Amino acid sequence: MTSDNIEDSSAPLIEHLAELRNRILYALGAFLVAMCLCFTVWNPIFNFLTQPICDALAARNQECGLILVKLQEGFFVAIRISVMGGFALSFPVIGYQLWRFVAPGLYRSEKNAFLPFLVASPLMFLLGAAFSYYIVLPIAFDFFLGFQQNFGATEADVAGEVVSSAPAGVLFQGSMEQYLALTTSFVMAFGLCFQLPVLLTLMGKAGLISSKGLKAMRKYAVVLILIVAAVVTPPDMMSQIILFAAIYPLYEVSIFLIARIEKKREAALRAEGLWVDEDEDEADADAGAHK
Repeated sequence: MTSDNIEDSSAPLIEHLAELRNRILYALGAFLVAMCLCFTVWNPIFNFLTQPICDALAARNQECGLILVKLQEGFFVAIRISVMGGFALSFPVIGYQLWRFVAPGLYRSEKNAFLPFLVASPLMFLLGAAFSYYIVLPIAFDFFLGFQQNFGATEADVAGEVVSSAPAGVLFQGSMEQYLALTTSFVMAFGLCFQLPVLLTLMGKAGLISSKGLKAMRKYAVVLILIVAAVVTPPDMMSQIILFAAIYPLYEVSIFLIARIEKKREAALRAEGLWVDEDEDEADADAGAHK
């Protein structure tokens, strides 16, 4: 290759890098604007996130209150909420910039295949986050608060005799920063778990996995989901069962969606006369081997 050819081939690379820089700057600008907007309303957002713990404490006739362990803790909580809220608020712009950069290099069929997954991913994340906030967190906080004990509390048997007492009071006085970290960890974990059908369906669309293979892996998927449920939830059986009951149906939905993709692909190949039946090929091979 001559030096002129090298210089000519480097021009498209420079154009792509310039395009990537512009898309990153647009996405970063949208994130910074959204982050600043969220910083102005971080307190209402934090109040919304504290609703599950406040409801759990109210059910036990306790006041809802968090404390600042460190002087700068409140500021860092505000920054953390601003960063997370800014990313969530600016994600449509970030996703659009990513799409504008990738789309010119895709065929029309590839665009039609990729775009639904780009839309479905944030929707499934929001669904998982809502499931965590409204269902899992109340159960988890009720479990954690069960380890409190009131000062001087007593328990009596059926005959009315005192059988135990609690000389030391143990009440919840949570740190503002630690509570936010725990809550956002739950929300993020469930939001990512709900990406399962999007990821599996995208892999099935690319031909990396098949519905037949996923069906054969069902028993292993059950064990893996149970392990994930045990890791990301409190050590009580109820929350683990709820997570399993939420994620395993998504696995079955993935099998259904991949099977539909495979049927459409088979129909298109049969129409073009390019379809090869693997079962028939195996039968012919077995027949030839017996001869």
